[in-house]
Amino acid sequence: MRGTPMYVAERHERILELLAAEGRVRVGQLAAQFDVAEETIRRDLSTLEQAGLAHRVHGGAVPFGVGVTTESELATRLTEHADEKRRIAARALGLIPSGTPSVFIDAGSTTLALASALAAEAPAGMRLLTNSVPVAVALGERADLEVDVVGGTLRGLTRALVGPETERALGELRVDIAFIGTNGISAEHGFSTPDQLEAATKRAIVGAARIPVVLADATKFGQELLHRFAAISDIATIVTDAPPPAALAGALLDAGTEVVLA
Repeated sequence: MRGTPMYVAERHERILELLAAEGRVRVGQLAAQFDVAEETIRRDLSTLEQAGLAHRVHGGAVPFGVGVTTESELATRLTEHADEKRRIAARALGLIPSGTPSVFIDAGSTTLALASALAAEAPAGMRLLTNSVPVAVALGERADLEVDVVGGTLRGLTRALVGPETERALGELRVDIAFIGTNGISAEHGFSTPDQLEAATKRAIVGAARIPVVLADATKFGQELLHRFAAISDIATIVTDAPPPAALAGALLDAGTEVVLA
């Protein structure tokens, strides 16, 4: 005997809650959970997609924005979740090894917040490397810091230096710690970004670091962009502002990737 029927709006709300918690839902799973036909769930998912709340994939759905290939300009991203990014940057400072470590800072809005924090607090003589023009400018405010810029082709949208020249230079480096930005983090797809050249550069940064650290606010959880640059297990630590959803948290735990909350 079936229980009390659930209104369509209630079912949609519950589906969105599951998407937020798990990062992906499947038609069969939802049909069994809500005791309705799979065709009903497919209609639900189509409605949510049309409303811009979910993205249909084979067999189910993922949160809206997963799999997209576009990104906003750096100037726009600097104004989004600015407080969270400053907190993440402040917390990331504590991960830098003592002594005179070599530190690589990737391009991105959260990594730029870290560069600004380092410009205020880094000890004299610290060796800093970057492929980001804005990061280099921020660090250049301190004449007593050693700042090296890895060359390459300037990508205007993110002000990052990318391409084969950048990758070759990174292939010859071994830095103590690298702080890397990302557009998406998911249990299945790992760390990803929309642009192929940026993905290749980030992959090289991960490979060059003894300790690769990703800086990402919680809006990146569950997002899957076109180009993966690292698996979950490739990253030592994530610094973020909120606990990851359950499915992602479990994957990170299994991979041995530490989550540090700001």
